[in-house]
Amino acid sequence: MEILLYVAALIAAVAFAVLVIYLSITLKAVSRTMNNVANTLEGVEEQMEGITLETTALLNKTNKLAEDVGEKSQKLNTLVDGVKGIGDSVQEFNQSIRSVSKSLTSSAEKNTDSAAQAMKWGQVAINLYKKAKKEEINKSKGGI
Repeated sequence: MEILLYVAALIAAVAFAVLVIYLSITLKAVSRTMNNVANTLEGVEEQMEGITLETTALLNKTNKLAEDVGEKSQKLNTLVDGVKGIGDSVQEFNQSIRSVSKSLTSSAEKNTDSAAQAMKWGQVAINLYKKAKKEEINKSKGGI
């Protein structure tokens, strides 16, 4: 029976040795995997530092661009206000011209009869002048 105990102890020792060997292999694989993960994380950390620097630079450029756009927008607003003032002035000028035109039209309509009479008297005066000229020419021809 003692032999049975030795055999059992030997089997237990061999099983324990096999277990230790497999655990050792597994732990080495886990160790390599963890080293690879650590290396990968270091690379990611370095890349994140680069990305952070680039992002900061991009944010600064964006802020400067936004300030520039704001300044140009203010200048454009000033220009638009100036153009609006010119437009208002032109509109007021047009209204003045319209009112003068209306007053001239109404004045002409009021004085239409007077203007017609003046035209008739003017025509009569021209006819009399022409007639006088003809008579003068006829006298000069006849008197020679």
